Amino acid sequence: MSSEYTIAIWALAGGVGYLLGSIPFGLVITRLAGLGDIRSIGSGNIGATNVLRTGRKDLALATLLLDSGKAGIAAVIFNLAFGNAFPAIGLFAGATAFLGHCYPVWLHFKGGKGVATYAGLLIAAVWKVALFAAPCWLLIAFLTRRSSVAALTTAALVPVVGWALNYSLNSVLILVALSLLLFWRHRANIRRILDGTEPRFGDKKKQDEDAPDSGPDASK
Repeated sequence: MSSEYTIAIWALAGGVGYLLGSIPFGLVITRLAGLGDIRSIGSGNIGATNVLRTGRKDLALATLLLDSGKAGIAAVIFNLAFGNAFPAIGLFAGATAFLGHCYPVWLHFKGGKGVATYAGLLIAAVWKVALFAAPCWLLIAFLTRRSSVAALTTAALVPVVGWALNYSLNSVLILVALSLLLFWRHRANIRRILDGTEPRFGDKKKQDEDAPDSGPDASK
């Protein structure tokens, strides 16, 4: 197998993966639904969490599934086509989809934070790691009531679990790179966690319930 062929296959995996990942499903779905530009509300991100702020749970679910699926699809395609010759190529293709989601060329490289895309990639490419990651996220989210803390904790442990399960060095290095990028994309969340201002599940609802009534009957 020539080095030119090897380089071409890896380049193809990277290119196709990136283009799949760069499809901004959250933005496309909300515009098709007549809700305008999702980047103009909430956090300004194009992910499912921000889509949920429109009040449309169905659109948020669709965004979650599509964002999760695009890295997984890239991983499955290239693993089936070239996995025997290049064992880590599926994970690599999915990793470039993750990169495309975070930095889509169509949106001037301003994309989502990548949690759903990372999760879909783990399920498709390293499912044994995903079996650990899913309950880990749920447990940390339950204990802290902060999705960002759950995502960051799980991401930090994923490469360690991959190494412990004897995945190849290339695969573990890819997982390390993805986890580091996810931390970078969550740097604002990390600052809020450190200064104690990161919101918990239900905080907005509780604030709304505790707010004084400012209507005409408030003084009665």
